[in-house]
Amino acid sequence: MAPKFEWWAKGNNNNRKGTPVVVKMENPNNWSMVELESPSHDDFLVRTHEKSRNKNARQLTWVLLLKAHRAAGCLTSLGSALIALGTAVRRRIAAGRTDTEISSSSGIQKQNPAKKSKLFYSCLKVFLWLSLVLLGFEIAAYFKGWHFGTSKLQLQFIFNKGFFDWVYTRWVLLRVEYLAPPLQFLANGCIVLFLVQSLDRLILCLGCFWIRFKKIKPVPKPDSISDLESGDNGAFLPMVLVQIPMCNEKEVYQQSIAAVCNLDWPKGKILIQILDDSDDPITQSLIKEEVHKWQNQGARIVYRHRVNREGYKAGNLKSAMNCSYVKDYEFVAIFDADFQPLPDFLKKTIPHFKDNEELGLVQARWSFVNKEENLLTRLQNINLAFHFEVEQQVNSVFLNFFGFNGTAGVWRIKALEDSGGWLERTTVEDMDIAVRAHLHGWKFIFLNDVECQCELPESYEAYRKQQHRWHSGPMQLFRLCLPAVIKSKISIGKKFNLIFLFFLLRKLILPFYSFTLFCIILPMTMFVPEAELPAWVVCYIPATMSFLNILPAPKSFPFIVPYLLFENTMSVTKFNAMVSGLFQLGSAYEWVVTKKSGRSSEGDLAALVEKDEKKTKHQRGVSAPETEAEKKAEKTKKKKKKHNRIYMKELSLAFLLLTAATRSLLSAQGIHFYFLLFQGISFLLVGLDLIGEQVE
Repeated sequence: MAPKFEWWAKGNNNNRKGTPVVVKMENPNNWSMVELESPSHDDFLVRTHEKSRNKNARQLTWVLLLKAHRAAGCLTSLGSALIALGTAVRRRIAAGRTDTEISSSSGIQKQNPAKKSKLFYSCLKVFLWLSLVLLGFEIAAYFKGWHFGTSKLQLQFIFNKGFFDWVYTRWVLLRVEYLAPPLQFLANGCIVLFLVQSLDRLILCLGCFWIRFKKIKPVPKPDSISDLESGDNGAFLPMVLVQIPMCNEKEVYQQSIAAVCNLDWPKGKILIQILDDSDDPITQSLIKEEVHKWQNQGARIVYRHRVNREGYKAGNLKSAMNCSYVKDYEFVAIFDADFQPLPDFLKKTIPHFKDNEELGLVQARWSFVNKEENLLTRLQNINLAFHFEVEQQVNSVFLNFFGFNGTAGVWRIKALEDSGGWLERTTVEDMDIAVRAHLHGWKFIFLNDVECQCELPESYEAYRKQQHRWHSGPMQLFRLCLPAVIKSKISIGKKFNLIFLFFLLRKLILPFYSFTLFCIILPMTMFVPEAELPAWVVCYIPATMSFLNILPAPKSFPFIVPYLLFENTMSVTKFNAMVSGLFQLGSAYEWVVTKKSGRSSEGDLAALVEKDEKKTKHQRGVSAPETEAEKKAEKTKKKKKKHNRIYMKELSLAFLLLTAATRSLLSAQGIHFYFLLFQGISFLLVGLDLIGEQVE
């Protein structure tokens, strides 16, 4: 075995680095070996530093090259995105389908003869053209060197020999003496309203934090829950009526009917009413067939159809409550056509009514199957998450009152009858019945931990119509119920909450100042710089309020800026709806059913529906042809074409804000410029219908 010299190597590693040897070979037979002098310790350190320096330089070079490559990739993707956006804009403009043209072709204007919408659009156009003229005027003055403030105005300019000089100085004096004071007064008034509304929002958030900190939530009687779980004969199992009002909603009727037919409640103590207002014979046939299918499977379900759709949803519910057998039932659960309650929905809501005779309503929270479908649904989810998590929950815990959401709730039938039943006087029948029940002393409970799945509007057209109805109806109701609120026997505090907070602040003031302050006053202050809006009004407080709004949906934090801009963009629709409802204009009474896409919920319900469909097909026979109704529905679906629209009001405001942003550059107003620029781009994207569902 060869001897090992590890001990020698260990002993000399620290003192000797090795002897360099150079071998010279001129030919294979003549060679020589020359021993070189070993490098010193200093030479070794110098070489080490040089190597590390070269290594660091190479690493820095590679890092810079990598960042440059990523930046080039970002620029390339940004360029391709801009090209795609430009192509979409060009295609949208080439299609030329505006909202006014489509409304007239669909007959909406015949139903609403009022010219309010045209008047509003005309006012926006006047503002736009005036801003363009003033912008040209200011640019010309700027290049003449006359960009001065009021304090620098000198009389020599008034008597200047040029006509343009005289006109511009007169314009400056006009805005200083006559335009700036009323504009500043209006701006200050809107700022006060803005601060009051922000304070209300802050108090609601603090209330929500307190509820979470103290872990406050409604809890039913323990014995009622145990009785339900044990199946005791003496358990609290009252007679429950389930209602599903629908109208031409063939995309969602199957999943909603399947969901309510699978509610976990004794079959003899539940009755399901399918309240169909459809005027499409094909849809009627499909819904009838679905009801018959579940009847054959043992479900207690009936189909009702109204020939006259008078009163819309309120008229439909009122007609159903007039049935003779309703007197046998104690509670009624209401679900819209796209809602899919879980089987244990009644077992989580009904027990709260036991031994609580003052309780009139139990409201569940909504959850959404398509909240991540596109940017529009993500932004809606932020709004509705705040509505349920903060507004509904805080009002429920501290006031026992909130607005009924129209679906996913259980009413005590006695409370409905005591409050006068369903009325067709507004388009917000849910809020109407809630206010009247509150005036009669009934209490409400909101269950934040009981969810009912539904879907959000995926197109801007559907969302816009929904928001118009949701914001015009409360103003109709406010006019009608104000005398009753004043004369009611509820406490002064509840009257104050109902009139000032519930109606005025959250339904009237919010859309008013949002539109007036950010879409009208702010652009005008760019052309009348003597009236000012502080930077904290334009940026800091709106950003803080958006931050508070987005807290209940923490996964949506990346969308905080788009959310802020989109909320200001929607203020046009909300302001328009608020004015129409307050002054009883024609569009206030327009009821348009929100379009559904028919997306199934995830999990057990989708599998359940698929299982039922397979079972039905097996009963008919595998080779059985489709029914005539299904064939006609398929043909109708193929014939119908969807189109994205161009919204003229939003486009007018987009160009108005972009014009004001250009004017702000002359005044070097940084934060105002960026706000106007991005807000104008937001209006432009919405006006071209580039948000939400895109139809090729």
